[in-house]
Amino acid sequence: MQSFTVSDLDELIKKTLSSDKNIGKLLIGYKLFAELMNDSKFSEEVNNSALSSTKRKYKKLKIKVTTDEYQLYFES
Repeated sequence: MQSFTVSDLDELIKKTLSSDKNIGKLLIGYKLFAELMNDSKFSEEVNNSALSSTKRKYKKLKIKVTTDEYQLYFES
């Protein structure tokens, strides 16, 4: 499997927002989330976004970690 980086995620968020899609939540599979947390930029922003682990955000999008391994889905 090809690795998915934080810069890939940033580009995908940028493209989705520029196409006038109204997104507010990012659904991420638990394995993909773990891989992204290895990046210091991503983990710092996520860890500093909220006091509760259930209210984490990245780029002002709420994060919901799912039981699917490598899911990545935007939700309004």
